[in-house]
Amino acid sequence: MERSHNNGKLNLSHLDQEVTLVGWVSKRRNLGALLFIDLRDRSGIVQVVVDENVVVPDVRNEYVLQVKGRVAHRSAPNPKLKTGEIEVIAKEIVVLNTAKTTPLIIADETDALEETRLKYRYLDLRRPCMQRYFDIRDAIKMTVHSFMHQHDFIEIETPMLCASSPEGAKEYLVPSRIHHGKFYALPQSPQMFKQLLMVAGFERYYQIARCFRDEDLRADRQPDFTQIDIETSFLDQDQFLSLMEQLIKEIFKNTLGYEVVLPLRQITYQEAMERFGSDKPDTRFGLELHNLKEIFKESPFTSFSSAEALRAIVVPGVAETTSRKVIDTLVLEAKKYGLGGLTVIKKENDVLTGSVLKFLKEEEIKALDAELKLNNNDIVIIAAGNDNRVTPLLGALRNQYAHQLGLIKEGTYDLLWVIDFPMFEKDVESGAISTTHHPFTRPRDEDLPYLDTDPTKVLGYAYDIVINGYEVGGGTLRIFDQEVQRKIFRVLGLTDEEINKKFGYFVDALQYGTPPHAGMAFGLDRLAMILGHTNNIRDVIAFPKNLAAIDPMTNAPTSVTDQQLEELGLVIKK
Repeated sequence: MERSHNNGKLNLSHLDQEVTLVGWVSKRRNLGALLFIDLRDRSGIVQVVVDENVVVPDVRNEYVLQVKGRVAHRSAPNPKLKTGEIEVIAKEIVVLNTAKTTPLIIADETDALEETRLKYRYLDLRRPCMQRYFDIRDAIKMTVHSFMHQHDFIEIETPMLCASSPEGAKEYLVPSRIHHGKFYALPQSPQMFKQLLMVAGFERYYQIARCFRDEDLRADRQPDFTQIDIETSFLDQDQFLSLMEQLIKEIFKNTLGYEVVLPLRQITYQEAMERFGSDKPDTRFGLELHNLKEIFKESPFTSFSSAEALRAIVVPGVAETTSRKVIDTLVLEAKKYGLGGLTVIKKENDVLTGSVLKFLKEEEIKALDAELKLNNNDIVIIAAGNDNRVTPLLGALRNQYAHQLGLIKEGTYDLLWVIDFPMFEKDVESGAISTTHHPFTRPRDEDLPYLDTDPTKVLGYAYDIVINGYEVGGGTLRIFDQEVQRKIFRVLGLTDEEINKKFGYFVDALQYGTPPHAGMAFGLDRLAMILGHTNNIRDVIAFPKNLAAIDPMTNAPTSVTDQQLEELGLVIKK
């Protein structure tokens, strides 16, 4: 197919040149003597002008055209277009293909619901804004490949059909046709394989890996996703994080032209939770949490004095609009986090008001006002109870109010490391212990004795990189001592038989000269989402699932035939 130039790359340097263009009709305007066509290809849109001397076939939106003509200066430039200073005077137009009326407007702004966009995804992806997301995604991947090879990494693919292993989320299982009753699992991550590559002596591995998790979906999560998977040998935590920072700096520079200042700051998990109520804090705004235990430790109001945790946030300028209905909504939010409720105090006309004040001593009220440095029209939201519930609630309300009040400056980026995560967490109801990251995380050396006494006190060499309140990547130093690894499995309640059954090949490998190693994985989809300035991960995945884990275009998951089930030795229970 003849084509001399890309539409969006034409400019004043091409004046008076004869060009042959192809693309889709984005818009047409018939003014009688003149017909204007906006012709779109992947590079952009150019205006084509057709006068009455040119024979024009029937042309409608999304028809595919070939246009031959001359580049001319545009008398009324359009600053919104890259090609806004020129236009193409058509000499010949050929319709390469026609198109039905599309079920959605193909432009940056569309009127279609997301379900329609996903059903006709191939049309949704024609929209220029969608193609820009994939330009960013591609630039990230190209930067990763270039950076990794410059730093002596080797790219190695790991299996997609694996043995089932518990790593937190539920797995997708694949039945074996040859071995009835047995299953492969799709990898949640290449975790054990990449550690085995360190045992194998490759020292520096990376892979842009497809991963699968059968979990509840949300705006920043998909059942099948892509991660930038990395593992290294013989680097300590500071060396490894420094290398990863350099990668992130290159990604920002190559995709957005944005200079990230290094080194990134580091805060501990404990500080993140106490100050921001989240292990992925957005620190582009204030509204930090306050600890009120000291003020009310001897209060006659036992709901405060006896609480394990008593924390608060101050929200400025909303007292007048915080009605009874708003407070009831806040209480319902607290109940979602397993708390009985929360307390709201207002400051108006230099006076604190709120139903709880009648239970508090005068000196406590004054101390609260002084500690929080309250201004008129501020409110205080206080939560009391288990700290594992209080801090996440206030962290969520903190983010909610920041967006509501416009406290976050658009186009800004906040990057930091959260380090020193607890190795284990205990379920409040059952008392069961599970790992916060995964069971291959190396405990901090000084905390090893706690494995025998109180595992909940053990901190791990674990780290997450957080950008604008999103966890974009996470990793750990790995256990390379088989006895420590077995001890971690036992803390999780696994017997030696269960360890050998689920992880035998991995534990065996640790006996053969395993080097100290560290790694992490960046979420490619989430990174593209942030750099693309969208809050929906489905925008940066070509063919995503909806929130019900269904692909509206292909209708997957679908039923299969009885013959297929019989070959697999399966029966569907009605």
